[in-house]
Amino acid sequence: MTEKTPHTTADDEIDLGRLFGLLVDHKWLIIAITVLFAVCGAVYATLATPIYQGDALVQVEKRSSVSPLGDLANVMGSQGENPSSSTAAEVQILQSRMVLGQVVERVGLDTVVQPRLLPFVGEFVRRQGIERPGFMEGRPEVWGNEFLTLGRLEVADALRGQPLIVTAGQGGSYTLTHAPADEPPRELGQGRVGELAQFANGDIKLRLAELQAPEGAEFTVVQRTRAAAIGSLKGRLNVAEVGGGRSSDTGMLRLTLTGPDREEIRRSLDAVAETFLTQNVQRQSAEAEKSLAFLEEQAPELRDQLAAAEDSLNEYRVEQDSVDLSSEAQATIQQFIELESQLSELEFQEAELRERYTPNHPTYQSLLRQKRQLEERRAELNERVDELPAAQQEVVRRTRDVEVTQAIYVNVLNKMQEMELARAGTVGNVRIIDEALVAGGPIEPRKPLIVVLATLFGGILAVGIVLVRGLFNRGVESPEQLEDAGLPVYATVPLSDEQKKLVKRIKHRRDRHSSEVVSGILAERAPADTSVEALRGLRTSLHFAMLEASDNRLMITGPSPGIGKSFIAVNLGAVCAQAGQKVLVVDADMRKGHIHHAFKGKSDGGLSELLGGRLPLDEVIRESGIEGLDYVSRGTAPPNPSELLMTAGFSRFLEEAGQRYDLVILDTPPVLAVTDAAVVGAQCGTTLVVARFEVNPLREMQIATRRLESGGVTVKGAILNAMERKAAASYGYGYYQYSYK
Repeated sequence: MTEKTPHTTADDEIDLGRLFGLLVDHKWLIIAITVLFAVCGAVYATLATPIYQGDALVQVEKRSSVSPLGDLANVMGSQGENPSSSTAAEVQILQSRMVLGQVVERVGLDTVVQPRLLPFVGEFVRRQGIERPGFMEGRPEVWGNEFLTLGRLEVADALRGQPLIVTAGQGGSYTLTHAPADEPPRELGQGRVGELAQFANGDIKLRLAELQAPEGAEFTVVQRTRAAAIGSLKGRLNVAEVGGGRSSDTGMLRLTLTGPDREEIRRSLDAVAETFLTQNVQRQSAEAEKSLAFLEEQAPELRDQLAAAEDSLNEYRVEQDSVDLSSEAQATIQQFIELESQLSELEFQEAELRERYTPNHPTYQSLLRQKRQLEERRAELNERVDELPAAQQEVVRRTRDVEVTQAIYVNVLNKMQEMELARAGTVGNVRIIDEALVAGGPIEPRKPLIVVLATLFGGILAVGIVLVRGLFNRGVESPEQLEDAGLPVYATVPLSDEQKKLVKRIKHRRDRHSSEVVSGILAERAPADTSVEALRGLRTSLHFAMLEASDNRLMITGPSPGIGKSFIAVNLGAVCAQAGQKVLVVDADMRKGHIHHAFKGKSDGGLSELLGGRLPLDEVIRESGIEGLDYVSRGTAPPNPSELLMTAGFSRFLEEAGQRYDLVILDTPPVLAVTDAAVVGAQCGTTLVVARFEVNPLREMQIATRRLESGGVTVKGAILNAMERKAAASYGYGYYQYSYK
């Protein structure tokens, strides 16, 4: 026996023509999946809750107050410091709990009313105002034009965040149920619309302003915690500077808020802007209030010091009768007044800076240096006073105390008036430029974009599924593949539509799954079918191939079940009989053979009975109804079919059948499943292996051939069955199929 050298092709090579053909073959599947996804995208875009967006514009100016006195920066003790607030800081203030917490309280965002909706389409039904149909009466789902309006809801802190279910009753009544997540629902009591009712020992106070819903409709009411309500609002709020670059600070802030309720967006945005403006005014006036409070504390002390200094000066003048001051002494007193006034001003400024900076700050250090210089000048003046006569020294000191204290006191009174004006004139450095405006159309969902993306995704998914299936399905697709592997192809049998009509499914008691069997002979039913024509070509090829064979026995086998071995055996026998030969078809599959179904016969009384010695040859051979064609069924399934095939009785049967008939065709079990085919093939001069189009991989065919050859069976060639005209095969391998009518 000469050894064949198979020429295999690389399975891992990617054939672009074949992949393109796969897409053409499955174009309707791709179109169907794409359309399905497009429809799903359109349905989702239609049913999804629309999300609206509103915006408002505020400006953060660089001046913090307006007063008839003009710029009071020096009064506030800022020493030329820029009074404008950082835009970034204002953005953080806008998003702070201080501002958003007040908005939550003003708008009532901590209270949520959620109607019970129909699954998937409930929001769409309410949005479109679809009325409740009659068959839905008494159901808890809420339909169009049904709503609940809260008048008042107060719950204890322990009940915040827990759902309360309001069920509509008759005549304006309702039932309140507590439904915590980890406990069964508990009915709390009943109430009436418009009346304040208390539940759970006063932990819940509820008044419904309006309830427009039939009996049985349910609404879930939740009073969230303040932190949860603030977090929800902050998640929907966006603050961004308008027109600002890296080096510019316009101070214009755009506030945008999103949500499903257009009215709630407008009210919330206006509340955010107004609350931000209010707190800004309060924050700007806080500095003036602190300075005013400091001055109000100093004024009484200075008034007492002035009175004491005047009394002391008058008493001394009375004691000394009168003391005239020289021009030098009067000039010294005037210098004292100026120095003390400046020192007093610096002390006021130091009090302001002490609230803002540490002593190490450059501004604070500059003030301390000025203060030390003035104190040194005051010490020099004291030395000059010490050079005057004793009487004048005393008068100068007491006069200095009066004049300086009076100047400081007057200065404090003036500053108090200025602070009062500054506080009254504070308008903040924030202006509301544009009030809240909500766009007419929703920003989400973007229906055209969703439909386009869903369509693209569906198309890509469908193409991916087809290509992946094609890449993993490496079944034989052309005769060239088998021939390259060293298996001559004797026939390529097209898939027959008429043959499909002859196939039926049966299920035996011992089988888990049903199987397909042939219930007729295609060569008799449709002799002009292309499959039958291909078998006539096989008949011609076998005539010359079997001339060199040692006998007239032909074994038809294959690597796996369900590939059409019995179809080939029966119809090949029929076309050979129609050509004048005397043919016997033997069902050598004593396990699950079903050739008898094609001849409308029964399985018992066949090969197993013959080999078991229970019936003679003449009784197991049956006529098929086609002249020249007889068959032998498999018989009753024996427990040891392989052993029966290895007996001498099987050899005698084949010898006698070969003498009686021109051609003996044997249909065997799959090669890769059992060893029966190797046993039968050892006694047959010709063996053909059947491969089904796109079912049996080339490697599977090679393994089946090697297994037969290892058992001493020479494989003559292959038959490619159920061949289909597909673009994948045409583009990939250049297969063409013709019909002649």
